[in-house]
Amino acid sequence: MNASTKLFKLYTDGGARGNPGPAAIGIIIVDMSGKVLQEIKRVIGVATNNQAEYRALVAGMKIVARLWNGSLACYSDSELVIKQMNGVYQVRNRALARLHDAVKLMERSFSSVQYLHVPREHPMISRADALVNEALDQA
Repeated sequence: MNASTKLFKLYTDGGARGNPGPAAIGIIIVDMSGKVLQEIKRVIGVATNNQAEYRALVAGMKIVARLWNGSLACYSDSELVIKQMNGVYQVRNRALARLHDAVKLMERSFSSVQYLHVPREHPMISRADALVNEALDQA
């Protein structure tokens, strides 16, 4: 098995109808063999789009931490979240800073974590987005 397969993958999306407005998260967890282990959709109350994106990441990392403590690759279509997590952008918003800190705390659960930006057209991100919309439609 090569090094690229010895990690779990976490695909997350968050969205709000209105900004802020009713918000939900979508999470997909993929194990090192490429098997989808879980798909999660959850309404999170009122939030901004960026807060929902971060909350999806935190929630996903908490779930993965119960299953795996090796390397984790986190994928999102949120350029803001990925660039903030990678230290390219500063976190100036207080609410986002608290969520950013929660993600940094969750990093301790894994041997390594990487944050990767993917386009919203990526099949797993499209599915995570569909989970967000399903949750909001059912609420």
